[in-house]
Amino acid sequence: MTEAQQKAKPEDTEVWEPVPRVVRPGETHVAPPEDALVLFDGKSLDQWVMTDDRSKPAEWIVSDSVLTVNKETGNIETRRAFSDYQLHLEWRIPENITGEGQARGNSGVFLASTGKGNAGYELQVLDSYHNKTYVNGMAGSIYKQFIPLANPSKKPGEWQSYDVFWKAPVFEADGALKTPAKVTVLFNGVLVQNNVELQGATQYIGKPSYSAHGPAPLKLQAHGDKSEPISFRNVWIREL
Repeated sequence: MTEAQQKAKPEDTEVWEPVPRVVRPGETHVAPPEDALVLFDGKSLDQWVMTDDRSKPAEWIVSDSVLTVNKETGNIETRRAFSDYQLHLEWRIPENITGEGQARGNSGVFLASTGKGNAGYELQVLDSYHNKTYVNGMAGSIYKQFIPLANPSKKPGEWQSYDVFWKAPVFEADGALKTPAKVTVLFNGVLVQNNVELQGATQYIGKPSYSAHGPAPLKLQAHGDKSEPISFRNVWIREL
């Protein structure tokens, strides 16, 4: 590790302007098409395992057809690995959420999980309804890389949706990057990421970078903030 890397701070890669304009979204609830793989049907976590020990089944909470983060157990990820895909999932910030900034309903969808912990490419999940934070860390951002084109966040307690179109990175035989990952994201039906080329995997401190990998699971984050845990439902994927 270089001296510059040792001195790096999380704040070095925070961007606060320009602030995306607020857009009032419409209603979105998309049922899975016939060729989709349903990752969460409101009943079973059979498609999920614990990230830090893939031999263990997922240990989050399923109740009333809703999947809720269990912060005591850690991140979960899919049993199966994927390359290019279309993903739909719905998420909800608790109505009684407290805190501010990044400590307000923080989670994430890792579009490709490349290792334990928070390794991979993160689409941020956060309460961004009247909640100021750095804009490359708000809901709809590719964390610490791309600011969302708009802010269509709903109030805490209301269901929100992501529709993701993911093009996985491709690597040469020697591990060099051949083509970068690309992603398009609709947030509550509003385009917030338009076929952006990722600069690499997510880094909390420092610049994003690539490391060669193949097909990878999806991962949902159990963030360590002290706010109430968020919930998910209607999660499905179509391989492309």
